[in-house]
Amino acid sequence: MDNRDEVRDFLITRRERLTPEQAGVPFFGGKRRVKGLRREEVAMLAGISTDYYTRLERGNLAGVSHSVLEALFRALQLDEAERTHLFNLADTANAIGRAVTGRPPRRPTSRTIVRQGVQRILDTINAPAYARNGCLDVLAMNRLGHALYADAVGTGATFNLARHLFLDLRSQDFYREWETVAADCVAALRTQAGRTPYDRGLTDLIGELSTRSAHFRTWWATHNVRLHHTATKTMHHAIAGDLELTGEALQLPGDPDLTIVTYTFEPTGPTAQALAFLSTWCTPEASGRTTGSGRGTAHPGSRLPQDPGVDTP
Repeated sequence: MDNRDEVRDFLITRRERLTPEQAGVPFFGGKRRVKGLRREEVAMLAGISTDYYTRLERGNLAGVSHSVLEALFRALQLDEAERTHLFNLADTANAIGRAVTGRPPRRPTSRTIVRQGVQRILDTINAPAYARNGCLDVLAMNRLGHALYADAVGTGATFNLARHLFLDLRSQDFYREWETVAADCVAALRTQAGRTPYDRGLTDLIGELSTRSAHFRTWWATHNVRLHHTATKTMHHAIAGDLELTGEALQLPGDPDLTIVTYTFEPTGPTAQALAFLSTWCTPEASGRTTGSGRGTAHPGSRLPQDPGVDTP
């Protein structure tokens, strides 16, 4: 088991995106043979030798001190998500090194169930809300969450957000800014892969999406990472119509591998009215009606989703 390729590709892509002007490196014109900064320029900015940086960019982060990692963080002008990813990659390299001496790294398992208390929290939220693990498996939802993601859930109890985005063409109608949402999803999975590289469920999911989706493969190769705390999404629901919702990610101290995502919205705007309509639609009395069926009276301005499909290259 080795993460050298992951380290090498991450450092190279971060170096290549940074121009001498952005880094404050003297540049006197002429044609440069490399994209972005040269290795020696990164080494100079980080205060280390070129030979040492070249070793790091070849993928060897085992034993690298926190001070050197912080120097790379500053030299490459990483954001907080990228800094976290760099440190996660170094932790993995050290774990691999310990495995060679007889202490194999722990292989975590993605959470697949939630406590009853978490479901009770969701049920008290008067807005669409769900709980997910790091693989983006939605493991529990409240009533409005079920109504919002009715097409994604289908007849099952849970669903995976990444599979829905990349393997169900209806998601491209549901998310008005699909490419932004999908690219952020890939960045979230890349971040999780750096945090839990031995998670079999995660590696299987990444392998499946890489095989079946050209979009996913393209964005995965960028090595972009992101910490998802809040984001505003514009959605088009088949029953409720257009919605503008801001997701807030809430961590649970007792369940560190679980995240509650709840959507907020302007209390007097059109989204609030649409959700009020959706709330009446998904009451027990209306349980026989589903968003995917297209039966019943839709919210004004709504349109039915496309047939499901798979993005295959």
